[in-house]
Amino acid sequence: MRQKKGFELRQVCGENVLMAEGLETIDFGKLVNFNETAAFLWKEAAKQGDFTAESLAEALCQEYDIDSATAVGDTKSLIDSWLEAGIIE
Repeated sequence: MRQKKGFELRQVCGENVLMAEGLETIDFGKLVNFNETAAFLWKEAAKQGDFTAESLAEALCQEYDIDSATAVGDTKSLIDSWLEAGIIE
């Protein structure tokens, strides 16, 4: 998987918000707000280019005190929500 082009993670009033750049990517009915961990994983996915739940889970384990099974489960859930939001492909 990889991130769709045209999205940038920004800090807005202390919140991590994914902003769409260009009119073709904007859906005014949705705003994507990330917590600290989701923002970390979004940045990690950008670094990796092509990513998997397992590769993001590995980065999550290195950054936070979390076991591998929990990291993979949480990362898969997050990726599902990103797919649903249409921000990755």
